[in-house]
Parts: sequence; structure tokens; C-alpha cells
Amino acid sequence: MNRRTFLKLLTSASATGFLSSLTSSASGLSSKTQPNILFLFTDDQRFDTIHALGNDEIITPNMDRLARNGVSFTHAHIMGSMTGAVCMPSRAMLMSGRTLFHLMNAGTDIPSDHKTLPQALKEAGYKTFGTGKWHNGPRAFARSFTDGGKIFFGGMSNHLEVPVHDFDPAGSYPKEKRFRGKKFSSNLFSDEAIRFLSEYKFDQPLFMYISYTAPHDPRMAPEEYANMYSPDRIKLPENFMTEHPFDNGEMTIRDEKLAPFPRTSQIVREQMAAYYAMISHVDAQIGRVLGALEDAGHAHDTLIIFAGDNGLALGQHGLMGKQNLYEHSVRVPLIMGGPGVPSGETRDALCYLHDVFPTVCELTGIDIPGTVEGKSLVPILMVQEEKVRDSLFYAYKRVQRGVRTARWKLILYNVGGKQTRQVFDLKNDPWEMNNLADDSAMGGRVEELTSLLKAWMQETGDTCDLHKPNWGINENSESSGN
Repeated sequence: MNRRTFLKLLTSASATGFLSSLTSSASGLSSKTQPNILFLFTDDQRFDTIHALGNDEIITPNMDRLARNGVSFTHAHIMGSMTGAVCMPSRAMLMSGRTLFHLMNAGTDIPSDHKTLPQALKEAGYKTFGTGKWHNGPRAFARSFTDGGKIFFGGMSNHLEVPVHDFDPAGSYPKEKRFRGKKFSSNLFSDEAIRFLSEYKFDQPLFMYISYTAPHDPRMAPEEYANMYSPDRIKLPENFMTEHPFDNGEMTIRDEKLAPFPRTSQIVREQMAAYYAMISHVDAQIGRVLGALEDAGHAHDTLIIFAGDNGLALGQHGLMGKQNLYEHSVRVPLIMGGPGVPSGETRDALCYLHDVFPTVCELTGIDIPGTVEGKSLVPILMVQEEKVRDSLFYAYKRVQRGVRTARWKLILYNVGGKQTRQVFDLKNDPWEMNNLADDSAMGGRVEELTSLLKAWMQETGDTCDLHKPNWGINENSESSGN
């Protein structure tokens, strides 16, 4: 399949009709009717992998149209992870609206006293449908959704053999009822959503959550999509390195072993080409869902949210995975569009993925549960305020802590009793290549950022203590994952 044919297929009349129906009014969603909500969530998709938002190499016509007909939050982030399975706490934070250190067991489950976003919507009268990846326990899924199908209770799998469950109204999901999906994961989950949209009577407002497992590895896009990207034509990122300059505490986790050491430019180009192919394929499946929503006659009254759960290095800084605090790994795509939402605009305000929960509550007029710690982005969305946060905090296991403002970023490392420090001027060095930590002129800035980091750690309940050896954390207190 060549590029022109691909674009023609993905710009079908139904998808075009859907996207053109999004309004550009900034007056807010109607207070008389609650909008339907379509939440499209991808796995391991980095913030800079949408053509319309600046990546000239990737082909994402459906994501592009969402960006052109909605608001893109260009500086959305995750808070980090206390496990190598970064997507697990990321999804728990998204669904509970809670911060990293206030999750249960690193996000393996969302306890019943932490209300989930679909649960809050269900209790407010929404029909709630879920399909795809749910990495936070069957019990939390069961109390959150009234309907669903092809549910994957896990972290990753072969995309052609995803172990899934059919929806059980009683909420029972034993392993013996699990079966292998017989389609590529992105098709499998999209087909289930399309089936539901074609059958639903829309007698209640609908929350539809489609959680894709792409573009997470194994990067095995269908051949026609893989053929769209030649590794030889892929540009290396500016911060490509053959190896990371020091031990960051997570140099040999599974993700880092997906490519040989040291990294080579050819290997990184091959990895990027395969990654882009996975994204173009999931983009096509998103287009099918958008077309089905149009066919159902509800494109005009649906709020669409598109986001990713975490980023990925893929050769940047000599790393391959997401177990680090660089922008390529903690920064994610986030787009919102629909009735009353401005069209074709961007917001560069700092925000978190777990800010989506209170934002949806405010847009739909339901009460924000008391357990939610995120901040509503409605003031930014509707241009009432420029920001709701002055800074962001990040953490990875006991080995990395970070903080950033609009311009400055500090990352601290604690590995084998040795501490390393990085300071970046993100305004002039967005690729995080020039470490200013030892610049004598930066003394005051480093002190200021360190104080800000300590304040965040105290506020969020971080048990690390920067003043103690090994930051006061027991060596055996934390776990790894995929």
C-alpha cells in the first residue's frame, strides 16, 4: 500500500463527516444535556508522534483531524512509576484521578474507596462501555462498566493472540474463561466498539473507553503499514546516543534489552520505523471508530478524548524504554474535542494525565469525587486561565526524582550510593542534551529547583528522603515489571 492510497482510505466520508461536525464554540458544553464521551487511549505512544503536531515523518490522518478539530495539550505528562510497568500506575492515576504515591500497590488494583472515572459517570446516569487493556484489576473494571467486550487484564501480549474476556455483568473474570483474540489487537478492540455503537439505542449518555495495546511492543504492524516506513528514511533524534552517559538505575530492564548495546543508528531507525507503523495502524482503526460514531448519528454530541499512557525513548539518550524521567518518556499526547470545545488550538500549560478525571466531571456537570487529586483543565481549555499548575513532579522507583517548571528541569539519580544531578533549560534545550548542573552560574537555580522538588515530595507522600543515604529506602522495597 502506498502513501497516497493509505491516506485516501483513511479520509472516508464517514470519518470526515464526523470530524467536521465538531463545533468551534468556546462557550462550553451544554448544561441541558450531558455529552457522550469517547475516550481513545493508546499504549506507549510518545507525545511527538502526531503529524499535525509537528512530526513530518509519521502518517496519522485521524489523529491529525482530532487535533485540528479540538484542543491539544502539548505539555501533558505522567507523574512516573514505582514499578517497571510504567503503564500500570499511569492508568491507575488516569482512572482514579490520584497521584502516584496515593495508589494501592503501585496501581495493580484501584480500591473500592477510590472511585473511578467510569464509575462516577455510571452513577451519574451514563452507560459505560470498556474494551481493550485494563491493567488495574478485574474488580475495578467490574464496578466501572455496565457493558464491554474483548477485555484484556494484563500489560502486554502478542498483538495477534491477546488473551481477553467477554464482558460479564456479574463481574466475574476467572482465568479459565479467558480466550485468545483472533485479530490484530487494534482491530479486535475497534470491532468490539463498532459493534456496540451499531447496536446502542443512546437512551442514556454513553462513555466509551477503548484502550489499545498498540503501539506497545512487540512492534509487529500488519505488512501494509510496515511497508509505509523505510528505516533508511527515518531521521535520528537529535539526542540519539549509543549509550546513556551513566547508570540511571534501570539500565538492564526488559525494555532496554529490546536492542543491543551499544545502540546503533541503524537499529534505532528500524525500531522507530516499526513504532511509526504501529501508530499508523492504530490511527486507521481509530478512524473506523470515528466513522461508526458518525453512522450512529452522535458525532455532534460526543466529547472525544485522545491520550497515551506514557512515552518511550527509542534511542534517545541511549535508552529504549520508558523507565526514566526525560521528556520523551514522561510526556504524552492529550487532545480533547467536541461540542463547545475550541477547534484547532493548542495549550502549552503544564498538566498531568490524571487531570482528565476532574476535567470530564466539570464538562459533564457531575460532582468531582473527594478522592480525586487532579486539577480540572477546563479553565485552560476554555481560555479562562493560562495555567493551573506552575510545576510538575516526577518519580521512578527509588532511583530517580525530578521536577520541572515551564522552562527548567531537575533530575536526581540515586544509584548504588552515588548521586547524579541533571539540570536542563527546556526553552533552549528541549532535547535535554546540555546538563547545566555543574555550571557555576546555575547555583541559585539548582537550589531553587531542589527546594521545589522537596516540597513536591512532601506534598505527594513520597517516602524518599534526599538527606539520607540511599534516600532512606530499603533495597528490597520495590519491584520491576514490563
